[in-house]
Amino acid sequence: MPDTFAITIIFIILTTVVAAFIRRRSRDKCLKDFLHDLVTLEETTSKINSGKLSVENTGLELIYPTKHKDKNGHNETSYILYKYEYSNIQALIRCHDELSEHGKKEREKELKRTYHPSLLRRLKRKIQNVFKTVRDSVMEVVNLLISQAKRTTPAGAILTSQDKYVSQVKQELTGSMGTSFEPLLERYIGNRVVLELIKGDKIFKYPGVLKDYTAEFIEIMGVDYRIKEDQPARKADLVVLRKYGVIRHLGE
Repeated sequence: MPDTFAITIIFIILTTVVAAFIRRRSRDKCLKDFLHDLVTLEETTSKINSGKLSVENTGLELIYPTKHKDKNGHNETSYILYKYEYSNIQALIRCHDELSEHGKKEREKELKRTYHPSLLRRLKRKIQNVFKTVRDSVMEVVNLLISQAKRTTPAGAILTSQDKYVSQVKQELTGSMGTSFEPLLERYIGNRVVLELIKGDKIFKYPGVLKDYTAEFIEIMGVDYRIKEDQPARKADLVVLRKYGVIRHLGE
């Protein structure tokens, strides 16, 4: 007779470890492209913060280059924006003149790989997109196999008793594959496009190279961006919410 309590403890430990691993690896890839770079976060509330970017599955953090004091005299060394607050993001801006020499070289390499990508790079992306488009079918197969195992294998009773933890792992797997395949955007990856960005009641246009997109974000390289209206435009790379930014034109 199997020890149900021991099996439950094992399931809890395994579920926790697997879920933590999946969460760690499922950070938004557009945000990850700016990881450890000095970036400026512009929010829809007009709040602006700058710092070195750190990204987790649950949100992002800007590590300030120097200690700040708020209006009450409290020391602040970073700014945290949680994932449920992402709707406040107007743009994440990586200004070229704020990159280190190493960062500038790495960015230039990435731009060369991105702009009019090679056949091999396009093929790799097409293969990745095949897996994205069949993810729902894959999860249906997983559900079918688990249901079959419950009915026909000796482990069926154990799986049934641990439904809560099996479901949790499936939910983490589904969430980790959250990249939304968009055929209209996909065909223009690596091409010059025009981004329309909604700011309040105005729409601004930014020509640049479409680097990537996810379910939530669009990443575009090499735009002329003005953080404040009274400041000159600077060369920058942007990550913007798809809620506020759309690729409107091919710019080749």
